[in-house]
Amino acid sequence: MASIESGSAQAAARPAATRISGRAARVLLSVSGVSFMLMLDSNVVAVSLPAIARSLGTSFADIEWVVSAYILSFAACLMPAGALADRFGRRRLMLSGLVVFTLASLLCGLAPDARILNAARTLQGIGGALQLSAALAVLGHVFRGPQRAHAFAVWGTVMGVAVALGPVVGGAVTAAFGWRWVFIVNVPVGIALLALSLSSVEESSDPDARRVDLAGMLLFGSALFLIVWAMIDANTAGWGSRSTLLRLAGGAVLAVGFVIAERVQARPMVDLALFRRRTFLGSSVAMLGFAASAQVMLTYLPLYLQNAFGFGPAAAGLRMLPFALPLFIVPRATTALAHRMSGRTLLGAGLWITASGNALTAWLIAGHAGYAAVAVGMAWTGCGAGLLNGETAKVAMSVIPPQRAGMASGIGATLRFVGLVVGITALGVVLVGRTRHYLAAALAGATRPYAPVGTLVSHIVAGDPAGATAGLSPAAARGLQSLARAGFAQGFVDVLLAAATVAAVSAVLSWLLVSHEETLPVPHHPSGSNA
Repeated sequence: MASIESGSAQAAARPAATRISGRAARVLLSVSGVSFMLMLDSNVVAVSLPAIARSLGTSFADIEWVVSAYILSFAACLMPAGALADRFGRRRLMLSGLVVFTLASLLCGLAPDARILNAARTLQGIGGALQLSAALAVLGHVFRGPQRAHAFAVWGTVMGVAVALGPVVGGAVTAAFGWRWVFIVNVPVGIALLALSLSSVEESSDPDARRVDLAGMLLFGSALFLIVWAMIDANTAGWGSRSTLLRLAGGAVLAVGFVIAERVQARPMVDLALFRRRTFLGSSVAMLGFAASAQVMLTYLPLYLQNAFGFGPAAAGLRMLPFALPLFIVPRATTALAHRMSGRTLLGAGLWITASGNALTAWLIAGHAGYAAVAVGMAWTGCGAGLLNGETAKVAMSVIPPQRAGMASGIGATLRFVGLVVGITALGVVLVGRTRHYLAAALAGATRPYAPVGTLVSHIVAGDPAGATAGLSPAAARGLQSLARAGFAQGFVDVLLAAATVAAVSAVLSWLLVSHEETLPVPHHPSGSNA
């Protein structure tokens, strides 16, 4: 009886040990709210891209920048923001990021043209990087012991909900109020989070933090910007054009300069020696592959659903659920698998599921399948993405000393966003190229006064069929729209096959690099055992 009472007392004590209340609960709400807003904003915009293109009369390259400008500035600033938060104060950086992000959201909603919208999106990315890096540092500082695991579990669940809701919310808001409200809605949310953070989050910093690696920040951000700029503009300027080659060359030179700068500094922003660890390198490859083959579909699938099936923003958002829900559901099942399988096995499984899901979806689209069949392929790809979402970071952290965990986390997050922005850009090249090839062949010898193929493709891929058919008779417009949908579907098949190839290559490389022994599950021993 005593043992039963003792066990009951311990069982009752465990929830109390992890219960979060008072100021700590407000901190968790504040940090989770910041992260939710950022992740939701990242995913709501993709559904609104065709509406933005129609409203502003922009090209596909312009709407690519609506996504890429945000992700690029976010990725370039993520690691520097973490260092700044440690050096100058996490609360200060989190509040500063919230202010910048909120003001930038207002500018996005009021933007009169694509240039101002993309500039505001760049500012949004900077604000997002400042607040997210600082918010995670606040979470790690405030919560210790059993509460830390519970707090991060709550935070991860909130992020999963944001991913699942993003397309639905974006579609509903765009359909009901217009695309501008996708951004303006962040303003009252940002003000509420500012008030909550001011009253709950206390200042903290790293007493051992030294000077900021300005050279590393500038070289890394500039190299990434030039390379992505070259890839996006190559769709219109051409890969062999002088501007494209100069930007690629400039980006390569700056990337080499970044590597040199990090190697000669005593306390670099990125310790490149981490990549000598094969398991860390393999997990980095998996992170890039995951972002460029699975996460990128949160941007491209809404475009496909609207362009190929003619769904409106709200309908397209709802029809993204087969892909988005596994990102929330699968990680819960992965927790049980992680006690039986090595990280190497789980990474390989996630990448192969992603590759096969993209290939299956491509096969269904090529066979002119309806939405219900395509949704099966989307769901299978989503299962792979859900398996990889947390496992990539976990494998990387499993072989890194605790004192370098912050840097490793920053590298992993940056790699994810680099993979995402390069994936969006590279797959955009595939989409535009294949759609152009199809339309050029279909319209060869046409006597109707169609616009140049390049102009047509720019409108079609951007989700602006009205711009492509302007000035045509109703019969000619219907015929061109039918060709446009078929051409876009062909282009999207190639996008999916390219993404499947990226996932398969990443699966092979990560399997060869990641150590099975280093990523085996840690045996669980009951408290008090001698094991």
